[in-house]
Amino acid sequence: MGGSGGDGTNAEKRPNELLGSWFVRSGWSKGELARQVNRRARQLGANHISTDTSRVRRWLDGENPREPIPRILSELFSERFGCVVSIEDLGLRTARQAPSATGVDLPWTGPQAVALLGEFSRSDLMLARRGFLGTSLALSAGPALIEPMQRWLVPSPPGPRPEPGSVPSSRARGRLSKPELDLLESTTVMFRQWDAQCGGGLRRKAVVGQLHEVADLLQEPQPEDTTRKLFKVAAELAELAGWMSYDVGLQPTAQKYFVLALHAAKEAGDRPLGSYVLSSMSRQMIHLGRPEDALELIHLAQYGSRDCASPRTQSMLYAMEARAYANMGQPGKCKRAVRMAEDTFGEADDWDEPDPDWIRFFSEAELYAENSHSFRDLAYVAGRSPTYASMAEPLMRRAVELFADDSEHQRSYALNLIGMATVHLLQREPEQSAAFAERAMAVAKNVRSERVNTRIRKTVDTAARDFGDIAEVVDLTEKLAVELPETAEAV
Repeated sequence: MGGSGGDGTNAEKRPNELLGSWFVRSGWSKGELARQVNRRARQLGANHISTDTSRVRRWLDGENPREPIPRILSELFSERFGCVVSIEDLGLRTARQAPSATGVDLPWTGPQAVALLGEFSRSDLMLARRGFLGTSLALSAGPALIEPMQRWLVPSPPGPRPEPGSVPSSRARGRLSKPELDLLESTTVMFRQWDAQCGGGLRRKAVVGQLHEVADLLQEPQPEDTTRKLFKVAAELAELAGWMSYDVGLQPTAQKYFVLALHAAKEAGDRPLGSYVLSSMSRQMIHLGRPEDALELIHLAQYGSRDCASPRTQSMLYAMEARAYANMGQPGKCKRAVRMAEDTFGEADDWDEPDPDWIRFFSEAELYAENSHSFRDLAYVAGRSPTYASMAEPLMRRAVELFADDSEHQRSYALNLIGMATVHLLQREPEQSAAFAERAMAVAKNVRSERVNTRIRKTVDTAARDFGDIAEVVDLTEKLAVELPETAEAV
């Protein structure tokens, strides 16, 4: 009933003005679009599709094509315009809206987590030139986000493991050896180091590609212990893919990876790792101006890992709790969370077990950085309060000093230099602010991070608005235009 022939005889059929508008702006001819559809269909294995100019004309006249043509058209127009052009944007209907394509309320089962990891990473790689997915992705927030995440803590009923040969695989590879597993884990560590040094823009595609490979491995029969370790690797890679997507401004893509990472962490039985994924989701919500959602996610992370997370991980969660309270304008609760972060971090050296690599970033420098940003955020919420700015300044200064000697975490160094610049603006010290912003620009040139670049631009814009007649600020504005021009990031 949803086929193109049936729609073509509908007496109420009207020209598809939405599709027509995108088609005209694309500059393609009907023949060119038909050839691209056929080429993409062959890449998907849909060899039965054979489109020509008359078929394209019927789509423009209002005929609704069968799947997967709506999805193919969405991907082609998304690539053409460098933004998500959904099936609905094209005025087309889709036979079913798969839960993997929209939303975050996904089934909490191992096989479906594997399928979704593979499907989503594959879709991302197909459009990796700009990082857009050819499905209609939208950010979830509020109860639509929090309630599905709460099911992270609900025990999963034991499900049957797939029998050998029951799950299609791209190629038969047999069981993984311990050295192969170790190599996967060390590769993930290397990707994490690259991200800290270079930002999310340079290696995102490599991480997504590795995640897709791990999803393939999870579709093959493995011993239970190996499967659990593969889920752990998948969770770390999906979190990192989400973090890198967040860093370059692909917010819906980032959220989807974070959700999939939480599903994989649950299958791995690794609750501290799950709490770390939730903290990344919380940080994204703060960035997007939703501190209440951020707080809910952090409380969920704290509750889920209360009896198994290391002091370093717990300290990080308290620091993120403080950031949420700061952005909610609750100074008393913010200060309490800051103290808890400091006290708990002091216990890290007495912890008997080695910390996992994913929390290694949370150093003394990062603790100072997070807490100083909490006080800085409080200053903004309280109407540019000089009191909270003065509380942020010594902590931020110490973070900058420590990161200056840390060649691995260059993005954090840049972010805290910007933080110092904003604190000096709050204290009405534009000359000092300009000096720190200039240092941040020098570091940013070697860090592929749209988040860093955006924060520098916002800080310089604020300085120019408030102190545009100061010579140092004038020089800074001119330097920004030369060294960090506003250009679209290729991802």
